[in-house]
Amino acid sequence: MAFKYAVTDQNDIYFITTTVVGWIDAFTRKELAEVIIESLKYCQSQKGLIIYAWCLMPSHLHMIVSAKENYKLSDIIRDFKKFTSKKIIKTIEEINESREWLLDKFSFAARINMKNKEYKFWQDGFHPIALYSNEFKDQKLDYIHNNPIESGIVSEAEHYNYSSAIN
Repeated sequence: MAFKYAVTDQNDIYFITTTVVGWIDAFTRKELAEVIIESLKYCQSQKGLIIYAWCLMPSHLHMIVSAKENYKLSDIIRDFKKFTSKKIIKTIEEINESREWLLDKFSFAARINMKNKEYKFWQDGFHPIALYSNEFKDQKLDYIHNNPIESGIVSEAEHYNYSSAIN
C-alpha cells in the first residue's frame, strides 16, 4: 500500500511542494511568476494562509505554511491551485509567450486525467509534511532557501527574487 501525504491536522505547520505537470519550467516568465506571487498575497489576506517561508522555482513552489484558526489548509491550497491554474493558462494566452508548446503540454496532461476539462497545469496533490520539531523546521527552511543555489540560479539565497530568503 502506498503512503499518501495528507494534511492530518489543519492547525499544524507544513512543508509543502506543488509542481507543474511534467516539471515544465513555467516560472521563467515574469508574468507567470507574478500570478503565483499575487495569488499567495490574496490567500494571505483573504483565505487565512500563513506563510513562514517560500521559494518559487522554475517548475515548482516550496512553502512552509499553516492556516489561521477556522480555516483549512487543504482547502486553501486546493483553491490556490485551481485559481492559479486557470489564471496562468489565461496569461499564457494573453502574453507573447514564445513557447507555443506549453499549452499543448497542459492540454495533453488534461486529456490523460479525467478531472480536468481543457488544461492541467499543476500535478495532483501538494505533498504536505508536518513539521513537528524545530530541527525539522530549520532543515526544511534551509532546503527552501538554498534550492536556487543548489540549482545554480544564484550564488546567494537572498539574491533570488522569488523567495522569502530576501526577507
